[in-house]
Amino acid sequence: MIKLDVLNLLEEKGRTKYWLYKQLGMSYQNFSRMIHNQTKSIRYDNIEAMCQLLECTPNELFRITED
Repeated sequence: MIKLDVLNLLEEKGRTKYWLYKQLGMSYQNFSRMIHNQTKSIRYDNIEAMCQLLECTPNELFRITED
């Protein structure tokens, strides 16, 4: 299973979930579902925005688990 690993990146970069939420400009409910892997899809523009904000690649945003 592929999971969004943005919480670890935020910690590494010294940023908070609130900071990312404000930067992305999406509803808090959708943001919360996305970062806690409770959604079935993530828009490409959100992936791109997170990569730019966190100065990372899509490979660093996601991890593969055995679930």
